[in-house]
Amino acid sequence: MKLKLNYGRTILIGFAFMSICIFWQFYDNEIPRILKYTFGLGEGITGFIMALDNVFALFLLPLFGTLSDRTNTKIGKRMPFILIGTVASTILFQILINFANVPGRIAIFIIILLLLLVSMGIYRSPAVAMMPDLTPPPLRSRANAIINLMGTVGAVYTLAMISLLLKDADDQSRTNYTPLALAISIAMVVCVVILFITIRENSIRDKITKEVEAAGLSMDDADDEASKKAADAGKEPAGGAAMPAAVKRSLIFLLISVLLWFTAYNAVTTAFSRYVEEVWGLKNGAYANCLMIATIAAVISYLPIGWISSKIGRKKTILMGVALMSICYLAGAFAAGYSNAIVFMFVVIGFGWASINVNSYPMVVQMSSASDIGKYTGYYYTFSMAAQVFTPIASGILLEQVSYRTLFPYAFVFSTLAFVTMLMVRHGDSERQA
Repeated sequence: MKLKLNYGRTILIGFAFMSICIFWQFYDNEIPRILKYTFGLGEGITGFIMALDNVFALFLLPLFGTLSDRTNTKIGKRMPFILIGTVASTILFQILINFANVPGRIAIFIIILLLLLVSMGIYRSPAVAMMPDLTPPPLRSRANAIINLMGTVGAVYTLAMISLLLKDADDQSRTNYTPLALAISIAMVVCVVILFITIRENSIRDKITKEVEAAGLSMDDADDEASKKAADAGKEPAGGAAMPAAVKRSLIFLLISVLLWFTAYNAVTTAFSRYVEEVWGLKNGAYANCLMIATIAAVISYLPIGWISSKIGRKKTILMGVALMSICYLAGAFAAGYSNAIVFMFVVIGFGWASINVNSYPMVVQMSSASDIGKYTGYYYTFSMAAQVFTPIASGILLEQVSYRTLFPYAFVFSTLAFVTMLMVRHGDSERQA
C-alpha cells in the first residue's frame, strides 16, 4: 500500500500554526517599537525585555509538549491545549494593547506581556506536534511544507494589516494599535475554530496508524520504507530505550544549528522595523513591505522545497537554504538603502528560510518515537527560543553601542556557523522516495 498525503487535512491542521504566526509577526515587529517610542527604552533594555519571554519559553515549551504527549481526552491530545491557549492569549492581547500608549504604566505592560507569552507557550508545542501525530513518517517533510506555508500566510496577513491599519502619529508613542490588535485576535480565533470543527484528532490518529501498519511500517519508522533502516535514519528506540550515541550526536548538532540560524534570523526580524527607520529612513510601517516580500517568496517556495527535499534529502536542502541566507546577510551589510537589489535579497531570504523550516523540524521528529513527539517538539522550540533569549540582548547592545549597521554582519556570522554545525548532522534525513 502506497501512502499518500492528505493535502486537505494537512491544510486544516495548519490553521493551528497559522494562528500562532499571526500573533508572532506582530510581536516581533511592533512590541520593540512600543517599548522604544511609548516607554522610551534603549536598544539594550528593549532587547532584554524581548528576551524575557524566551526565558519563559525555554521551560514552557518542553513542559506543555510533554504534558500533551501524556494527555488523553475526547477531543484529543493536543486540542485542549490549543483551545485554552488561544482563548487566554486573545484576551490578554486585547488588555495589553490598552496600555500600549500609556508611558507611565510600563510595569503593568510588561506583566501583561509576560502573562500573554505564557498563554502562547501553552499551545505552541501541542499545535506543532499535531502534524507529525496525524501524518505518516515518510510524508512529514511535505506536510511540514504545507504547515509552514499556512504559518507564512498568517504572517503575510499580519503584515498586510500593519500596512492597512497602522499609521504612525506625529508622536509615535500615540500610534493607535487597537484596530490592528482586533484584526489579529479575530483571525487567531477563526483559525482555531476552523481547526476544532474540522479535525477529529483521535479518529484521524487511529486511521493514520492503520494506514501506516497496512504499508508495513509503524509511526516510529524512518522516512525510508525499509523499516530495517530506521535506526540508521535516526529513530529513537521505542519503549524508553536509550538513543544510540551516533543519533544523539546528530540530534545535538542539529539543535545547535537550530539555535545558530535562529540567532541570525531573529536578530534581523526583531530589529528590522527600527533598522529601516534609522539607516534607510523609511517611515509609517514601510518595513512591512520588505518583510512581506520575503514571506510571499516563502509561501511560493514551501511546496517546491518539500518536493526538492524528497529528491535530494533534508540535510542538503537545509544547507542550501543556510548558504543562501548567509550570502544575503553579507549583501545586506553593504546595502545603502531600499532598492530593487534589496527586493531580490528578500526574495532569496524567503526561499532560504523556507528551505530550513520545511526540513529542520521533521529531522528532529525523525529522531524521536511516536510517543515522544511532543517532547522533542519542545526540544526543538527550546533551542530556537534560547536563540531568542540571547540574540535580542547581544544584537541590541551592538545596535546601541556600536552602530545599527552591525545588524547584517552579526546575522552573517551566526548563519555561517549554522552551516558548519549542520555539516556534522548524520541522522534524521529522508531518503529519496519511490
